[in-house]
Amino acid sequence: MLSREDQRRFEQITRRLRSTDPEFVARVGDRASTRRRRLVTAVVVALWAAVPPLVVVGGWLAATICAVLLAVAGTLTFWLRR
Repeated sequence: MLSREDQRRFEQITRRLRSTDPEFVARVGDRASTRRRRLVTAVVVALWAAVPPLVVVGGWLAATICAVLLAVAGTLTFWLRR
């Protein structure tokens, strides 16, 4: 595991590489970013699919909790795309 400073430096290097050599990044691929995006998208879809049954079974409290989770997932999605 990298330290916070090493992780910050690594992310800085990869951002610079993406901006200066997009052809290389396209060839190699950005698997970690793609994997995170897919995971977050799957969670958001699952939460949206769970809303109607939660309203029926759990009432408004369950729907409210699900809405909060969706807001967090949306914020996370936005943050990951930066």
